[in-house]
Amino acid sequence: MDTRANDCHTIGFYFGVNGKKLQRQYKKHLSNFSTWNQGNHASEWLLFPENIGKHLSIDEVNLSMGELYTVVTNKAAKGKKGAIVAILAGTKSDVVIDHLQKIDLKLRNQVTEITLDMANSMKLIAKKAFPKAIQVTDRFHVQKLALEAVQEVRIKLKWLALDKENTAIAEAKSSKTQLIINEYSNGDSPKQLLSRGRFLLYKSQNKWTQTQKARADILFEEHPEIKTVYDLSQKLRTIYNHNTLKSIAITKLAHWYNEVEKLDIKSFNTIMNTIKINYDSILNYFERRSTNAGAESFNAKIKAFRNQFRGVRKVDFFLFRLTKLFA
Repeated sequence: MDTRANDCHTIGFYFGVNGKKLQRQYKKHLSNFSTWNQGNHASEWLLFPENIGKHLSIDEVNLSMGELYTVVTNKAAKGKKGAIVAILAGTKSDVVIDHLQKIDLKLRNQVTEITLDMANSMKLIAKKAFPKAIQVTDRFHVQKLALEAVQEVRIKLKWLALDKENTAIAEAKSSKTQLIINEYSNGDSPKQLLSRGRFLLYKSQNKWTQTQKARADILFEEHPEIKTVYDLSQKLRTIYNHNTLKSIAITKLAHWYNEVEKLDIKSFNTIMNTIKINYDSILNYFERRSTNAGAESFNAKIKAFRNQFRGVRKVDFFLFRLTKLFA
């Protein structure tokens, strides 16, 4: 039984009404769901043109069972009432564009900025639906790529350490000798060092605990290639974190490119090429320092709302309740 059903049963108990019957009455009569003017197409598209503002975000959200929806939100609403501009089934650009173009062009032309990730479909949607808006690639998606590249190096080394440990165990068994696994000064084995080093590599050095600092010193000494890629990711983060002008950011990114090219690390070469492809929208971040954090936060609210009901049984009714709160 979902939470909504529990609530109805509790209310029904106090008023002497059958809980299941009250639940049906709420959906069919008390909630005005049956007379909702967007009910006949709710599971495919929902538009709220009155919520359009100058600064929008666009992102995708997993609504239920892996079904993705494209969500457009107004930053000015700060994730509260009036936040939802559109909820559209799927992420297929031509379908989403067709629905968004149902909004009057004069309203869409009022949008001056839209934040988004690096998906080509989102960029095309933003370009066609909001032609006057500059696109800003979310900084956290760029930084996430760099962090994932660091973890990729760590994971490869972890598998090598695991293989080495397994071989040592097999040899000790076959020779019937006692297995001795080397430990570092902090008590980590080679495999544990690489496993436990995961979390500190996501952080900047000034946020490490004393334990993490000790582990990092050993990790970087034993595996200098991890230190190399970690330093690259932190330099990219620093470009974003400093209150840098766009003109200065261009220069700093050029220096970062040079370092990446000299080191010739495949994963970071890929990141560099990705940045070059999205160069203009990435640099637009330094105009107003806008991010897609609001959209990510709103997506978290949708997921929390979904979890409250332990899933989505009826998409249209779920969206009805969601838009009552946020549209």
